Amino acid sequence: MLTSSCNAFLDRLASGQPVPGGGGASALCGALGAALGSMVCHLTLGKKKYADVQQDIERLLQQAESLRAQLQDLVQQDAVAFEPLSQAYGLPKSTPEELAHREEVMARCLRDACQVPLDIMEVCTQVIAMLEELAQKGSRIALSDVGVGAAFCHGALEGASLNVYINTRLMKDRALAQQMEQKADSMLAKWLPRASQVVEAVTASLRK
Repeated sequence: MLTSSCNAFLDRLASGQPVPGGGGASALCGALGAALGSMVCHLTLGKKKYADVQQDIERLLQQAESLRAQLQDLVQQDAVAFEPLSQAYGLPKSTPEELAHREEVMARCLRDACQVPLDIMEVCTQVIAMLEELAQKGSRIALSDVGVGAAFCHGALEGASLNVYINTRLMKDRALAQQMEQKADSMLAKWLPRASQVVEAVTASLRK
């Protein structure tokens, strides 16, 4: 999905095609946050002023690049997971046999369509944690980029959660739906405030 140009991706996102959608866009937003973290690390490495944190910055750079790669892959995974679901809606349901088959396929597709945005959320929480540390140790000349990355991850986390909820509401297995919703709720409750705190701290530092 991300092998095309940014313009091609945005054109497809803006079209009436089912994928990419909000889940893939959320993953891309998180990947942008991770990429900004990598940029700040690169701008900090080798600087005498930050000699005492060089090992930490090297570790953070490795984390940022790993998380970016995961989120880029999740853009594609979201498309792969949603495509069967979009097709399942069109399955026939005129007979009891057709209806049973449709419900079986829908259950599987809805579960898969929920799991990918949950994975997106999980990786975004790790990006936020990386940016929290980078806000303390990264180059001050790129501090705003840490804040932008955190803002992107805030949006990615919230956006991915919406893609969980739109699918859990259709699940017949309410126990599984509740389990997935609670997992999303827990990540939102813990990590949205932490992402906001990074943005607020960066803003306060820049406005001194």
